[in-house]
Amino acid sequence: MKKEIGDFRVLKIEHFQDKDFMLYVRPLKGELTTAIPGQFVNIRVDHSPQTMLRRPISICDIDFSSQTMLLYIKIVGAGTQTLSSLKEGDIINMLYPLGNGFNMEGIKHPLLIGGGTGMAPMVYLSKCFHEKGILPTVLIGGRTKAALSLKDFFKGSAHLLISCDDGSEGEKGFVTQHSIVSKLSSFDKIYTCGPVVMMQAVAGLAQRANIPCEVSLENMMACGIGACLCCVTPTLNGNRCVCTEGPVFLSTELTDFNNKNK
Repeated sequence: MKKEIGDFRVLKIEHFQDKDFMLYVRPLKGELTTAIPGQFVNIRVDHSPQTMLRRPISICDIDFSSQTMLLYIKIVGAGTQTLSSLKEGDIINMLYPLGNGFNMEGIKHPLLIGGGTGMAPMVYLSKCFHEKGILPTVLIGGRTKAALSLKDFFKGSAHLLISCDDGSEGEKGFVTQHSIVSKLSSFDKIYTCGPVVMMQAVAGLAQRANIPCEVSLENMMACGIGACLCCVTPTLNGNRCVCTEGPVFLSTELTDFNNKNK
């Protein structure tokens, strides 16, 4: 898939409760390039020593009718802190679409499970399934309901389920403790993104139920194009770059996930 690099205008920035925010951006020139759910962008922050490297951000949604891309970002360091101070009308430079996304081919009954910033790619994946005439089941989880900033973005495109560690919304407990887990046999594929421990637990459930599971890794990255090798992850076929050969992998390909689920 062709990659583009260009400037984008910030249309809006929406701040949420849990140190996270949504950027709405539109290309200054031309039209948005088609992207697959699960792919990401690399944003140039500025030229200071602390933030000279681009930041990888999952594509949360794309509206081709309005030529708008949504990027969900959590403040975790200097780079994302700088991005959080952007204003309407500001210009950012992005390289996209990067990586390999989710494989939706032939799937009729998908279960999408997201936690933390891992909820972001599930929004676009859910929308793309819905556009194919498939209503996915989406399970999102967080420590409290304040961590569920994206729940309204699933309205109209999914059957939404919620888990909170403290029981403040939805069912109490981890996503892997949700009652839907007892019905895994009704799904033909699971897609998940979020904290590694959560994804490993989800992958374990999928393997025991003999259901294919795709996981989207959120490894630390620098270049985003496979040159620096700082994001490699061990697989059954050797180390692979998350930025170019991922971030989406079948859980059964990943050494760390298989070791956890034996």
